[in-house]
Amino acid sequence: MSDGPDPERLTALEAKLKVARKATEPGGPTHEDHTSAARQGWQMVSELVVGLLMGFAIGYAVDRYFDTLPVFLVIFTMLGFAGGVRAMMHSAAEIAEKNAAALAASRAKKD
Repeated sequence: MSDGPDPERLTALEAKLKVARKATEPGGPTHEDHTSAARQGWQMVSELVVGLLMGFAIGYAVDRYFDTLPVFLVIFTMLGFAGGVRAMMHSAAEIAEKNAAALAASRAKKD
């Protein structure tokens, strides 16, 4: 038997403890993060739906006025869809910028 503890085993145990502590550290996703992501998702979906509905309504109104159903209805519905997708992409870019800034700030805080 040896007189003292084995340094290699102590180093291995220390490494395992460090990993275990990091795994249980606070800072993971919280309830607020999940609701924020859901809110952002619903915002993007509603932007698309509103674009479609606005295009549909404008196209229907123009078709009723000129009595040309469904020519302008189809055109404006497609334009509304394109506008909705453009608004969604703009929102997604804003969310990505915000998340990148938050990630950079959290990394800077850890260092």
